[in-house]
Amino acid sequence: MEQLFLPLLLMLVVAIPLVMGTRKQKRAAQEQQKLQSSLSEGDRVMTTSGLYGTVADTTSDTTIDIEIAPGVVTTWLRQAVREKVAPEVADEIDNDSDDDTVDTETVAEPVETPKAEADEKPGPQIAPPLEHEKK
Repeated sequence: MEQLFLPLLLMLVVAIPLVMGTRKQKRAAQEQQKLQSSLSEGDRVMTTSGLYGTVADTTSDTTIDIEIAPGVVTTWLRQAVREKVAPEVADEIDNDSDDDTVDTETVAEPVETPKAEADEKPGPQIAPPLEHEKK
């Protein structure tokens, strides 16, 4: 009987962490599947690659459209969605409600910019190509 005790104890020591690990993995997979099925338009999400965006379309079973910038919609696999994130909150300027009077000397007047400068949008700056010396 003592000959079976040690191998049985070793098997239990190995089997218990394996069983607990598979239960944890199964639970995580169920939570991920629940998240992917609960996605709806307007949800703010983060993908597995770290890209933040807003869900634009959820009509497909396997893919999802995510708006990553205004007017830029990309198609992703649903499995690429890692988590829902809280929507962005715009920082509001803290106005002092105690001071109702405005000092006219400290208020800056708006600066007028020429029409041509206001219409021009700065484009991306592209570095010139590197020139390697030929040997």
